[in-house]
Amino acid sequence: MKVLVTGVCGFIGMHVAIRLLEQGHEIVGLDNINDYYDVTLKHDRLARIKPFDKFRFIKLDIADAQQIEALFAKEKFQRVVNLAAQAGVRYSLINPHAYISSNIVGFTNILEGCRHNQVEHLVYASSSSVYGSNSNMPFSVHQNVDHPVSFYAATKKSNELMAHSYSHLYALPTTGLRFFTVYGPWGRPDMAPSLFAGAIQQGRPINVFNKGKMQRDFTYIDDIVEGVVRVLDQVAKPDTLYSNETPDPGRLALLNSVKNGIGSPAQPKQWSNRIHSDDCAGFLVHLVNRYLKGQKLEKLYLGTDCEPAAQHDMRKWLAGKLNVILTEEAKSSRAGTQRYTNKKLLQSGYQLQYPSYREGYVSVIKSLSDDTER
Repeated sequence: MKVLVTGVCGFIGMHVAIRLLEQGHEIVGLDNINDYYDVTLKHDRLARIKPFDKFRFIKLDIADAQQIEALFAKEKFQRVVNLAAQAGVRYSLINPHAYISSNIVGFTNILEGCRHNQVEHLVYASSSSVYGSNSNMPFSVHQNVDHPVSFYAATKKSNELMAHSYSHLYALPTTGLRFFTVYGPWGRPDMAPSLFAGAIQQGRPINVFNKGKMQRDFTYIDDIVEGVVRVLDQVAKPDTLYSNETPDPGRLALLNSVKNGIGSPAQPKQWSNRIHSDDCAGFLVHLVNRYLKGQKLEKLYLGTDCEPAAQHDMRKWLAGKLNVILTEEAKSSRAGTQRYTNKKLLQSGYQLQYPSYREGYVSVIKSLSDDTER
């Protein structure tokens, strides 16, 4: 398969390209190698990919409409992974035009290239920043994301809307992925893991903001790559049961998860419209699986790692549909639920490379001490 990977000299782009090359795909890598951060790191990443026989690199800015049009017409890519973007929340306060050029104009050029050259599937990077001022935890694809608190986030939300319109107008399969603070070897030098590790190695104090009163989720690079590659193989399809009266962008994703987990077609009118928590998907798969087999459900233990609002919704729905008794006796942890969900939903045996940030961060520290791993 011939795949275009934009932003190939970036942190995620390099790892995605290497994984696809290891799978035997032909990869054309695109990057303008801008100086947002040290270009030496970008060249070093590129040097890791160049030895692959099926890799070709083209230095090009996706904002160059004429060159992008010519590239798509010549190469006839089967699929596209668009990771090229102007990154960084704080920098968008200083240079907003860079975000318009890359994230809006550049992304439009990618959409046009895909539209006019029969690309089978476009997978692109969105961001967890789109959740903006939302304080309902945990974040979910079912939630409204119309209140971005940075210009960077606004451009990423715009990407989602632009891709949606192209899918609607031109039947172009597109999938956007909202990455949550990716870290790992060869990571960006302006991110907290690299900044902290560098300060520790050099004996400098670490800058702590808001008096340390904050929490943040991090995602290890290998898990992000795994998600990108799997999604690329699953060409997006339209949601034929989408309701204009009760629109929910995350409905189809949940139904597909349940379908993959139990091996039977989902019945959305019977049960899907009352479930709002992705974290509860593992329990939902277990429940529906037993329900379809005609097993009696007298009691269900619902872990407290589901958000309270979701617990309430599930309780109300379950009580009305299946007459089950729900208890507060939690029998699982978030990590346990994650493993259960991986097994039942994905059915692939894949496990998170680093389930905890502590484990993943050790790999970052080691990589900074090893020139071969960065």
